Amino acid sequence: HSAKVHSGGFRRDAFRGAFAMSFAASARSFWNHPAGPKTIFFWAPTMKWGITAANVKDFSRPPELLSVPQQSAVTLTGLIWCKYALDITPVNYNLMAVNMVMAATGSYQLFRRFSYDQEQAAKAKAT
Repeated sequence: HSAKVHSGGFRRDAFRGAFAMSFAASARSFWNHPAGPKTIFFWAPTMKWGITAANVKDFSRPPELLSVPQQSAVTLTGLIWCKYALDITPVNYNLMAVNMVMAATGSYQLFRRFSYDQEQAAKAKAT
């Protein structure tokens, strides 16, 4: 080590130490939270993000191949569980977030399918 101390060196080291302690405290708090990774309250919604990701991937799927019953179920369960996530103890924001996105993606898929069906009906009527 050099004997020189850079201007502000102590403050920089103190900041790093405070940040490390803050990060460790935050990580410990997250780990031990009632809806943290040691509980089903964390893992169930985390895995549900996979369903939502699959629905986003299906945005490129032709609308005629979208299932109205499936997308209705995705939308309705998203809406129902979004409300439930705020009513349970502990409040589960991960569950709320995944279900908000699930309801939005399901709604968008239904919109795509209904737009396609209307377009096809208009074409059939025109011929």
